[in-house]
Amino acid sequence: MRTESLMVADALLITPDLHGDQRGFFYESWRQDQYALLGVGPEFVQDNHSRSSRGVLRGLHYQLNAPQGKLVRTLVGEIYDVIVDLRRSSPTFKQWVGVTLSSDNRDQLWVPPGFAHGFQVISEVAEIAYKCTEYYAPNDEHTLLWNDPDLAIDWRVIGEPKLSGKDRQGVSLNAAPTYR
Repeated sequence: MRTESLMVADALLITPDLHGDQRGFFYESWRQDQYALLGVGPEFVQDNHSRSSRGVLRGLHYQLNAPQGKLVRTLVGEIYDVIVDLRRSSPTFKQWVGVTLSSDNRDQLWVPPGFAHGFQVISEVAEIAYKCTEYYAPNDEHTLLWNDPDLAIDWRVIGEPKLSGKDRQGVSLNAAPTYR
């Protein structure tokens, strides 16, 4: 597999080795021993699967007391995936990075614990799967404002994104609780 360090500390873009022919393809989407060498993990406790339509923007979500590391990939379609480093001890604190994840490129994004995470659907429909290092804790979930001018994220939005009520109520980066 190939890996690329991103512009925020500890996050990785992972491209698994693909084995294919005229019948289709095969690749290992998770192999504990190989990913452990990259520092991905340490242990996943929950798998999630999400389906959304074009223009849906989900995020930017994070858990403060039980921070989740996430290994994200797109099974169907294409998304623009964004992460924000919320670790005060990090050299890239308050910085964001975005990557395109698609069923065509089969890239995976390692989102370390201590990051907010969100995505926008670019294709007609997208399905994503992600492994989490902590269980979902709705009472611990926080949401950054997706269009906070201090973050200035270029979401590549055309028109008004489709948002949940929770995502419309996100808080600015300067008002959000962060990690040590």
